[in-house]
Amino acid sequence: MPKKFMKRYLPSPEKVRAIESLHFLGDILHEPNLWHINRHSVARAFLVGIFLAFIPMPFQMLAAAFIAIWFNANLPLSVVLVWISNPVTMPPVFYFNYKIGAWILDRPVLNFEFQLSWSWLSGRIVDIGIPLYLGSLLVATLSACLAYLIIQFLWRRKVRSDWQERRSVRIRHRRLARQTRREQKSDSQSS
Repeated sequence: MPKKFMKRYLPSPEKVRAIESLHFLGDILHEPNLWHINRHSVARAFLVGIFLAFIPMPFQMLAAAFIAIWFNANLPLSVVLVWISNPVTMPPVFYFNYKIGAWILDRPVLNFEFQLSWSWLSGRIVDIGIPLYLGSLLVATLSACLAYLIIQFLWRRKVRSDWQERRSVRIRHRRLARQTRREQKSDSQSS
């Protein structure tokens, strides 16, 4: 079950509460819904984490933590999902977002060479920044909503299949019990 898998790999509330640098949050970390693994908290965590993973911004994990608290989503899962955009995946993801934004704005995709200088950044921020953030918002919103719906669907399907499995086991047990009673009754009548 996904719940057992997630519990195995996510940090416990006690471990997170023991981190000294998070003590400024006070009793917020003691809210049990931030740690529960259920359909709603996990789906919200995917919504928050995947949305922020596709937004180019510093401190994505910190933003994910605050938004997870605000949305009452699973806190560790929200923070972990932000790492979809990591140093390896960031360039292709953000270039794809830029191309989507340029396509929506009907602008040509610029072939550019990155230079770490203030003049390059200030000159290109409008040419690259607007399409990048527009594409990022679109991709982030679509990906996060799709992930939310997929988690809801998969969780319900798993619960439904577990119910059906338990029901079929109960039916088998009842049949076996009836059959055993019949056999005992027929054995007692034949004796």
